[in-house]
Amino acid sequence: MSSPGIVTFEEARHSVEQQAAQVSPGESEKVQLLAAVGRVLAEPIAADRDFPPFPRATRDGFAVRAEDLKQVPIRLELVGEIRAGYWPDPGTCNVGIGQTVSIMTGAPLPAGADAVVMVENTKRTGKSVEIQRSVKTGENFVPRGAEARQGQTLVDRGTRLDHAAIALAASVGASALPVFRKPRVTVLSTGDEVVETSATPGPAQIRNSNTYSLAAQIEQAGAEAVRLPIAPDDPAKLRSLIEEGLKHDLLLLTGGVSMGKYDLVEQVLTELKAELYFTGAKIQPGKPIVFGSCSAGIPARLPAANPQRAAGETQAPQRKYFFGLPGNPVSTMVTFKLFAQPMIAGLSGAKPAPLIFLKARLKSEIRTKTGLKRFLPAVLSGEFENAEVELAAWQGSGDIAALARANCFLVVPPDREQIAAGEWVSLLMP
Repeated sequence: MSSPGIVTFEEARHSVEQQAAQVSPGESEKVQLLAAVGRVLAEPIAADRDFPPFPRATRDGFAVRAEDLKQVPIRLELVGEIRAGYWPDPGTCNVGIGQTVSIMTGAPLPAGADAVVMVENTKRTGKSVEIQRSVKTGENFVPRGAEARQGQTLVDRGTRLDHAAIALAASVGASALPVFRKPRVTVLSTGDEVVETSATPGPAQIRNSNTYSLAAQIEQAGAEAVRLPIAPDDPAKLRSLIEEGLKHDLLLLTGGVSMGKYDLVEQVLTELKAELYFTGAKIQPGKPIVFGSCSAGIPARLPAANPQRAAGETQAPQRKYFFGLPGNPVSTMVTFKLFAQPMIAGLSGAKPAPLIFLKARLKSEIRTKTGLKRFLPAVLSGEFENAEVELAAWQGSGDIAALARANCFLVVPPDREQIAAGEWVSLLMP
């Protein structure tokens, strides 16, 4: 088993993104429109007609010929009215020289008109309207097809469907959408010190919070979580559970990836001939993270009717990816966000989203050591342009309560040992 060792945060992230770009999503299924929210689109959504399908007024007012308004104020003859949802009557709503038509937002522009004057810039008296402000051709309406042409792709394959994408689907008459199957992500917690949540811990034991935090993060990332029993510090039992986990799309192990005598995960992965892409990242928390892949399952025997292969020939086993996440709860949650999430996106059929840092002013000075890129629990407060951030009081990467109080991570570059109050700092939102 190759072991490239500890890499920078950027190298680790790019390694995961590179592998995530190569994975294939599962099969697709068709689901009802609202059930598709948060799922990944398997086929593009195209416009079934021009959008808008007619020149659409964007203001309440009067449809006019801009040429008539070179000098204002001017009085025009009112020859009709058009409401949203009604097609203009060509016999009564054509706009000729010196004429205008009352029009509502969303209504089709009548023939002859090339602009709309807002109602607040007019004064109506009986069958005439005084226009008090000139307009240019094209003002206050959207031309036919300006948003999209018939057949044009509105939402690309691989898009995670949000409210805006659902609105577009509804606008083209799609009551159901093809989406990729949710990937199944296995969670395996390791170590004799870990007990189930329902158990009474011994003096040196902790309850299994990692399985639940990871399952929650997996579900929020658009995948299905599969929780396995806790793996004891026993190589044979650990190997059996790892092999079970590799039957699914992605395996997340938590604990057992450090350098201790009973950290057995790497030993078992070596036996499984795993390929490791890195065995640590220069970050805090989460430095001992492991990322790799290995062949999973028994090679599938192909049927004799397969024209490409001889009868009885076997396919190469499929390679499955895994992460060995640190056992400390905060480290587990941070490394999931930084590394496991883009792989889940790839397995879901989506392109991994770039990691975007926001900016805020630092409320209190920070002093730390150089050498690691740090993602520290922090509290963002204030509102509007006055947002500021400060570190949450925490006792290290086992302090779940501190993370629960935090609402972001403050990012400290590896070459900074002091950041003064008032400086702009980078934030990673959860």
